[in-house]
Amino acid sequence: MKAMILAAGKGTRVRPITYTMPKPMMPILQKPVMEFLLELLRQHGFNQIMVNVSHLAEEIESYFRDGQRFGVQIAYSFEGRIVDGTLMGEALGSAGGMRRIQDFSPFFDDTFVVLCGDALIDLDLTEAVKWHKSKGSIATIIMKSVPREDVSSYGVVVTDDDGRIKAFQEKPKVEEALSTNINTGIYIFEPEVLDYIPSGVEYDIGSQLFPKLVEIGAPFYAIPMDFEWVDIGKVPDYWRAIRGVLSGEIKNVQIPGQQVAPGIYTGLNVAMNLDKVDITGPVYIGGMTRIEDGAKIVGPAMIGPNCWICSGAMVDNSVIFEWSRLGPGVSLVDKLVFGRYCVDKTGATIDLQAAALDWLITDARHDPPCHNPVERQAIAELLGTHAIS
Repeated sequence: MKAMILAAGKGTRVRPITYTMPKPMMPILQKPVMEFLLELLRQHGFNQIMVNVSHLAEEIESYFRDGQRFGVQIAYSFEGRIVDGTLMGEALGSAGGMRRIQDFSPFFDDTFVVLCGDALIDLDLTEAVKWHKSKGSIATIIMKSVPREDVSSYGVVVTDDDGRIKAFQEKPKVEEALSTNINTGIYIFEPEVLDYIPSGVEYDIGSQLFPKLVEIGAPFYAIPMDFEWVDIGKVPDYWRAIRGVLSGEIKNVQIPGQQVAPGIYTGLNVAMNLDKVDITGPVYIGGMTRIEDGAKIVGPAMIGPNCWICSGAMVDNSVIFEWSRLGPGVSLVDKLVFGRYCVDKTGATIDLQAAALDWLITDARHDPPCHNPVERQAIAELLGTHAIS
């Protein structure tokens, strides 16, 4: 059976992470979110998978390759061109990407599934496809019901009693929402749907293809299903996903590594004396990370591999990506550290290098900064940044 993963977007709402990492590669405790999607597809018999790529395409292709080690077959459709020897992404939109694959060679020749590459889901795809076929639908949206107060964050789908789609509302006001069922970015299609997508132009599934299907009265349905769905559309969503896994709220993701104390999980060869570190779970610490005596870690928190947390530093309810060094006295509360950037849970970003704070948080592969403690404290007080919280 055939499927497609949409992976060509730039992930602008998840910057700065997506400056150097495409959204489908964002790690959920060291495992890319797209890998979870491949596992789900394989579980339900979808073993021929097309992936459209554009922004940082090589990152996705070099990790997943032909899909063999994941038990599936994968091929890639690149959307863009080469300018002065550099690949430049030019995404064609979700529907345009589907059409490009079909124009190259008719790949979609039977019922197929399309998934957005940036969500954690545990949907029963087999049951969803069965329902789709029972309706004789050309296209089916998998919906999820959300509390009414949350509808303004999503695309709302309005159906009749039989599940046939009547209208869409894009992020409506709470009082104007005609439904609490939202579009999850999970679709089931028949090949005929491609006839309604123009070739060679940017074209979107949600904003262009779907309204067209409603307009012409196509057999177009939606079904609400009860499943775990964690959309990682923005930095706060990613934050919640990590917290959800660590706290056990997200059931279909296992915490990797070994449990060295209640709620404390580590990868290989972590240098840490539990008796001399103030640590409260749930916490995950990646392999080859050093936690010096006198550091404090308060969960839920994730510290990536090859990090270095100095004595006197504190990590509280934060996510630290790989190769990060937190200097003595640095206090991170509700923060995400990714390379030279420090992000709060609303998505506001500090460029540590531009702000001349990159001696507080550095790359763990660099030699430690040479500031002595007195000088460091004086500079921190001057800048008002001794605690990044």
